[in-house]
Amino acid sequence: MKMSLGPFLGATVGLCLLSACVEPVGSDGQAAIGDETEAALGEPAFEVWAVDQSNTNGLAHGGTLYIYSGASLTGAAGVGSVPAEVVDLGAQTSALCLAQTGANPVRPHMVFFNATHTHAVLSFVASGHVAIFDAAARTPVACLRASVGAGGARQAHAAVPAPDDSYILVANQNGKLLERIATDYAAGTFAWEPAATLDLATCITPTGDPCQFPHIRPDNAPICPIIDSTGSYGFITLRGGGLLVVDPAATPMQIVGEYDEATVHGNGCGGVEAGGTMFLNSGGGTAANLDQFDVYRFPLSGYSPSNPANTPAPEVVFADDSPDRDAHGVAAIQQGQNVWVLDRIQGVAEVFDVQTNDHVNTVDLKGSYAEDPAPDLLDTSPSGNRLFVSLRGPTPLSGDPHASVGSTPGVGVVHVTQYGRSGKLKAIVPITNTDAGGVERADPHAIRVRRL
Repeated sequence: MKMSLGPFLGATVGLCLLSACVEPVGSDGQAAIGDETEAALGEPAFEVWAVDQSNTNGLAHGGTLYIYSGASLTGAAGVGSVPAEVVDLGAQTSALCLAQTGANPVRPHMVFFNATHTHAVLSFVASGHVAIFDAAARTPVACLRASVGAGGARQAHAAVPAPDDSYILVANQNGKLLERIATDYAAGTFAWEPAATLDLATCITPTGDPCQFPHIRPDNAPICPIIDSTGSYGFITLRGGGLLVVDPAATPMQIVGEYDEATVHGNGCGGVEAGGTMFLNSGGGTAANLDQFDVYRFPLSGYSPSNPANTPAPEVVFADDSPDRDAHGVAAIQQGQNVWVLDRIQGVAEVFDVQTNDHVNTVDLKGSYAEDPAPDLLDTSPSGNRLFVSLRGPTPLSGDPHASVGSTPGVGVVHVTQYGRSGKLKAIVPITNTDAGGVERADPHAIRVRRL
């Protein structure tokens, strides 16, 4: 079910065009900071999808998808607070999942678009469902459920489309399986490929070590599969530490790089390709590793089953294991010149120069808008002059509570300045889901920009 709640803000677009959408430039040659400035002429049309992973009110499943027009979130006249559309995932999506898998979908967690942005892929972390949507129609066209794995568990923490649209890579977190769905978006056919599955709890690496083993990779729950732009490599972050690099198109998927927990710490979720390399992080937020903020840089060549472990070696860009640190969402800003990494606990973004690896800034997202924003995931507008950040709620449903509790559930709009080295939280678009007892249950997590 979807409801149209408001038009695009055409007047806002007009203001932007009249002002030529150009940021003022300071004496240092850098873009000046201003609440009402714009960074690009003719911002390509886009929309922002944000997902509240709390249950549909009155149900034990579902959730809510909010879709905002890009114009309403970036206009010089201000930020509109009303989404263009609201989709109740407890309605048509749940009905389809129940019909196709025999179970309702629970806790929508991550969303990604295929290469052409015609379809959205939404993973439900608690129930293991992967729902595929016709993005323009806002309707689900298929629903699949991950396999039962380790200890009888199954989850779909993240489901990431291949850059050539031929498959979806699924991190079956507590099932400790890396799974693959064959996709043909034009034909509308989607099917599991069981022969491709990699069992991360029982497999053996090319060097002969167990994939999961104490002091090597102690807990191989896959968190986020991050695929490079050519589709050659999938970087699989692991809850307990260590990392596996796979050939995601091989059947079965083949390990071509193996890293231990001393080389790559646990709880990594964020990753982005920039400067011809892959930036990955490790974070806190689980009882086994509450506090961590690491950023690594991996090459995009040199992987082979014949390599020794921890080869090729990653660069350590940043490391901080002091109390109350938790690296999470990652994005490349301003044509990939800088990388931002969010910290859910501190409420900041650490900014790194892609060319030099230098830590160039700490952007504080706290302030009058939010005392404790708990910034989680983020994505950029097409021009790169805005960031859209999911801000967690007071009753988080995923991640250790000390890391994920936020005071202002919603979508944060960040104005990017100084060529991507700085920024300012410009507005928060609130998301709310109050239960019958008056408790705020909203817990936004997934967020993604869709190009139109």
